[in-house]
Amino acid sequence: MTRPLLQVREVSRWFGGLRAVDNVSFDLHEGEILGLIGPNGAGKTTMFETISGFHRPTAGTITFDGRDITGQPPHRLARMGIGRTFQIVQPFRDVSVLENVVAGVVGPNKPVSDARGQARAVLERVKLDHRASILARNLALPEKKRLEVARALATRPRVLLLDEVMAGLTPAEIDEIMEILAGLRREGIALLIVEHVMRAIMSLSDRIVVMASGRKIAEGVPAVVAANDKVIEAYLGRRNTHAPA
Repeated sequence: MTRPLLQVREVSRWFGGLRAVDNVSFDLHEGEILGLIGPNGAGKTTMFETISGFHRPTAGTITFDGRDITGQPPHRLARMGIGRTFQIVQPFRDVSVLENVVAGVVGPNKPVSDARGQARAVLERVKLDHRASILARNLALPEKKRLEVARALATRPRVLLLDEVMAGLTPAEIDEIMEILAGLRREGIALLIVEHVMRAIMSLSDRIVVMASGRKIAEGVPAVVAANDKVIEAYLGRRNTHAPA
């Protein structure tokens, strides 16, 4: 295992009396896929929002590449190398697929012509280069999901937070996304994935963190987590006779 790139230490996020995230710790290593699973209301999305700067932790610390980033706003985290997708895909509907990705590439020292070249390369990585010129509103759902990943990749992240990028897809479309994500890991990008598609999360993840009622209840390799009685009770709902291997 490589050194931790992202470290979450005793992080809590309270909303009044509701402890949406309660004293959670875990590491994400370079080039690792870490799954984050749990039932609805477990605190997974709040954990994402806290890591990516949309919420400030009530307690605890988050470090990235040895630097304390606790409470830093999203735009600063993006510049440091932390990208994320969103559950509900919202591309710029009335511009092309290519221009959607260009928006994530451009910067004060980046000519637009160079940005377009980089954006085309990103679209090729997510298998959307053949759709570069069409308006984003004309994409099908699986293509919009891949565009969401492309827009996050355009910021050149070292850590990518993926929020249910496989929700609503067919098994064949899920397989395509899984192939893309496995390719990103081979490039050295660390992935933290919130997902309810158990087949995918068990196949892709090097390790899995399980949350329930705001707390971490299990952590480990997929086979060990799938056999954990607390996980079975909280997430799968019954003794696991059909758990993924």
